[in-house]
Amino acid sequence: MIKLSTEDQNQLSKKGISEEKVQQQIATFKEGIPFVTLDKAAVVGDGIVKLSEQEEKELTALFDSKKNQLHLLKFVPASGAASRMFKAIFNFVDAYNPKQGSLDAYIDKTGDKAVKKFRDGMPNFPFYMELMQKIEGAYNSEDEKVHLFAKEMLAEEGLNYGFYPKGLLPFHLYKDGSATPFKEHLKEAALYATSEGMANLHFTISPQHQEMFTKEEAKSAPEINKATETNFSITYSNQKPATDTIAVNMDDTPFRNADGSILFRPGGHGALIENLNDQEADIIFIKNIDNVVVESNLTAVAESKKMLAGLLLKIQEQAFVYASELENDKVAEDKLEEITTFLQDKLNVRFSSDFKQLSPEAKITQLKQKINRPIRVCGMVKNEGEPGGGPFFIKDTEGNVSLQIIESAQINSKDSAQMSILQNSTHFNPVDLVCGVKNFKGEKYNLLEYVDTKQGFITGKTKEGKELKALELPGLWNGAMAFWNTIFVEVPLVTFNPVKTVNDLLKPTHQVQ
Repeated sequence: MIKLSTEDQNQLSKKGISEEKVQQQIATFKEGIPFVTLDKAAVVGDGIVKLSEQEEKELTALFDSKKNQLHLLKFVPASGAASRMFKAIFNFVDAYNPKQGSLDAYIDKTGDKAVKKFRDGMPNFPFYMELMQKIEGAYNSEDEKVHLFAKEMLAEEGLNYGFYPKGLLPFHLYKDGSATPFKEHLKEAALYATSEGMANLHFTISPQHQEMFTKEEAKSAPEINKATETNFSITYSNQKPATDTIAVNMDDTPFRNADGSILFRPGGHGALIENLNDQEADIIFIKNIDNVVVESNLTAVAESKKMLAGLLLKIQEQAFVYASELENDKVAEDKLEEITTFLQDKLNVRFSSDFKQLSPEAKITQLKQKINRPIRVCGMVKNEGEPGGGPFFIKDTEGNVSLQIIESAQINSKDSAQMSILQNSTHFNPVDLVCGVKNFKGEKYNLLEYVDTKQGFITGKTKEGKELKALELPGLWNGAMAFWNTIFVEVPLVTFNPVKTVNDLLKPTHQVQ
């Protein structure tokens, strides 16, 4: 136990963090977070469902027939600043001086492929014309032009894109102007997250960007409303200060700022389980802000989303029937077997080896506990070498097996058997989730009860030249949903178009033909 001063306790109270939580986090630093144990990769036919064209059509039709009786919501994590997107370009602006040598010589010397790609693709950026007008006549050579273009793009007195939230950068250039990811998400929502002509969207954003988002909404929402005859109800929230995590020194004592206060850091996207838990809806679509498509691919994306939602409705309906039957503590043995098979085959639930030997009462207790959980249907794309999480069966310390989305950082890279399982994985998580968060009585689950707190991350950071350890909460679609019932479905590659660096905007899928 770390002793906290009165000032420390006042600081915790202001942030809404309990002393117990801080002590737990410090204990986590001391114990360390164990790597997960992969049992096997989920593949098509074993953990991943691949639907036929006919099945997809039926599920899409099922969703379309029911959506007007449902409260739908699209939940978009959008607090990411664009600074990481421009990391290589920030470095280039600082490191290169066109008066001291040619850009080709700089690229040869540094081997900076990102800058070469940026230069070669410059005219294809959606903001090219706007920027060129700003710098017209201010350069004497092609190399000066590239450097000034990059500088003006990032500088505060220029376009200031380095400060922007990712969701408000121009991503796509159409005949009538450019479109931000925020605007593209509205177009998408109009196609699949609409009930009775109303689309509800919730964006989690950083407080400093609130005004910018409100401005973009005032401009984009009426435009998309006119084009699609869809009304939009848009809400926002910020990561809660109470989800910040304590930073510690290398000896696991609290890291202190210059004024003596304890350093707390944002807990990562796993903190958003709190924001998700505050939402009321029958079906919640979750998709990252930077994963958007140009208009020509919108229909394919919408059909895929409706298919996932149709599958959720179909399986949830059967789960609700069984959950209701289990409320009656007298359930026939063959019915118990039927429910067990459903949980195994449709919801990927795994039972312990002694489950068959249990008494009917003990079976009912376990089946109730397994079926009464939030359900998520997650799209999975074939692995094309993108970094990020994937679908795996994992084994916990008690030997229980469950289906999870696991990040590579959670796997022990020194364990050859574990790395072999990782290398055998065929699919990748594009953050494409459709969630059912209510039970069979229509009551909302408390999502905070289904988090595996042991699935966070400890990372090394520095502050003012001093080393520290930071704690990231279990990721929103990783440990924060560890105890949900999970279905993985193969979806087309067109549904996955993230923009992690500015050069990703040059990919054909982000170019308007």
